[in-house]
Amino acid sequence: MTNNKPYSNTRATLAIAKASFRAILRSPSAVVFSLAFPLIFIIVFANIGGGGVSVDVGVAKTCDTNNLIYKVLKNVKLVNLIKDQSTADMNKNLSKGSIDAILDIKNNHTGGWTLYPPLSALPKKSIAADQQAPFTVNVQYTKASNKGGIFKSVLNNILYGINTEMFKELPKVAEVNETTVSGREYKYIDFILPGMLGFSLLSSGVFGTAFVFLSLRLTLVIKRFFATPVKRYSIVLGEAIARLAFALLGALFIIAIGHYAFGFTLIHGTVTVLNMLVLSAIGLIIFMGFGFIISGVAKNESAVPPFSNIITLPQFLLSGTFFATTAFPGWLQHISRVLPLTHLNDAMRKVAFEGASLGDVTHQLLILGAWFIGIYIVAVKTFKWE
Repeated sequence: MTNNKPYSNTRATLAIAKASFRAILRSPSAVVFSLAFPLIFIIVFANIGGGGVSVDVGVAKTCDTNNLIYKVLKNVKLVNLIKDQSTADMNKNLSKGSIDAILDIKNNHTGGWTLYPPLSALPKKSIAADQQAPFTVNVQYTKASNKGGIFKSVLNNILYGINTEMFKELPKVAEVNETTVSGREYKYIDFILPGMLGFSLLSSGVFGTAFVFLSLRLTLVIKRFFATPVKRYSIVLGEAIARLAFALLGALFIIAIGHYAFGFTLIHGTVTVLNMLVLSAIGLIIFMGFGFIISGVAKNESAVPPFSNIITLPQFLLSGTFFATTAFPGWLQHISRVLPLTHLNDAMRKVAFEGASLGDVTHQLLILGAWFIGIYIVAVKTFKWE
């Protein structure tokens, strides 16, 4: 009995997608990298609070930076001093918990008090004559961050150390005024979960795509497809649909676990989840481009892991996946800002915790768009069908 239905390339594409989706579900490595590893990291980091702590402190525009207090604080590796934000942005980020405190040091003497260096050269009589503290240190903390106590301890240690070196006639080097603003608590799960989503998408996009298309090419499956009416783009599109469906289901599962089990913040509920899924789809499509390149340049399956690790490991470590990029040295932060996973993670965190819409993360989307164009230009040049 003959089938009189006309050939449909759409049905062929969906059939390829269905078969590929089943293959992904049966692949232990796909499940481990896309779901198991991210969930394990979320459980571990959510319970231990993460590592590599860095306290982000905004420096007010009116802050006196020509004094020993600031000079010592600047050399504390635990503290990341932020000077490139406007006053309005600092206040907004403080209430969100994006920065942990705002520092403003006031010089109470017009005679050029700097306390820098050396302390022994300061005239003893001029110090003893005026019992007013030479400096006033104003610090704003936020309820949205749990790292304010760390900065308070660091600052107190610095002031104590300076005071012990001063003359006995001077009771204290600085008067400290502290205020606290309200805001949502920024939990470590709010940082780590978007990073784990990025980890999952990068692993699935690079490793999954590279292994699948190299295997199809080496086993001549793609070559056999050419004997059928199936279009070339149907093969790629079918695989992309399957991997996209699997990745989005995985992302939805990770978000649900994070929200209901660990209190992951979703400011606008369902809308926030949908925006995160859109970002996940964009990220996966870009990362699949890396996989296409690797499948084109690799000669055999043993060459895939080294090539894939060269692409994925730097991004896992430098893109704010496990630790905030502000904890890195300046030169390393410049490298981090180039990587696509950095901007995907940043966009995810802004959407989830800050309630940003996709229109509010256009900077990150533009950089991801540039990566998309560049990656697929290279992918088209290197991709091989047989």
